[in-house]
Amino acid sequence: MNKNMITIRTKRRKYYDVFSHFYDLFIRLHSYKNSQETRAFLVDSAGLEHVKQPKVLDVCCGTGSVTLTFTERFPGIFAVGYDFSHGMLYKAREKDVNHTCFLVEGDAAILPFGDDYFDVVCCSHALYELKGDSRKAALFEMKRVIKPDGAVLIMEHEVPKNFVIKILFNLRMMMMGRTDAREFVKLGLAPYKKVFPDVILTHTKSGTSKLMTCRKE
Repeated sequence: MNKNMITIRTKRRKYYDVFSHFYDLFIRLHSYKNSQETRAFLVDSAGLEHVKQPKVLDVCCGTGSVTLTFTERFPGIFAVGYDFSHGMLYKAREKDVNHTCFLVEGDAAILPFGDDYFDVVCCSHALYELKGDSRKAALFEMKRVIKPDGAVLIMEHEVPKNFVIKILFNLRMMMMGRTDAREFVKLGLAPYKKVFPDVILTHTKSGTSKLMTCRKE
């Protein structure tokens, strides 16, 4: 990695460390009343009801809302929240008062886990924030660490129809790098089908988010 890339990544990490103090408020404003719906939809789609002691990895976990939803739904689960921002993970630790999950700091494009280890890997409303090559590498890493019969669940925003929410959505896109993020959102299933042989698209009841269920085999 050259010096320019290191500088960019360092700045982005600092940005997220600062953003962590406002992140949950931003999500509440952006998602309005649908944030709980989207988390429940993702967890329900994991299909872990009959899996004994399931293992779940939440990539780009932010402040841990999805990770903790998994631990609330499935007592005894081995749940890992993974993010490159120290600030985001600090907020996640504050939420996890009962110490129900493991929180690991690292790069989504280089997962420090063994092959075929997790039953489910998820990434909620965050993949579009990664840049080109890093995003592709992250998808291949997610594929590598799930079990042959496991699933990678990628949840992303639909473009909001509400005027105010759309402004917040576009603001977030601008923060991420408007052109790259928007182009990725517009590509639909194409980036996933380049990595996974089986991709299924579903939507939350409110229609505000879409879920790509990606199978390894």
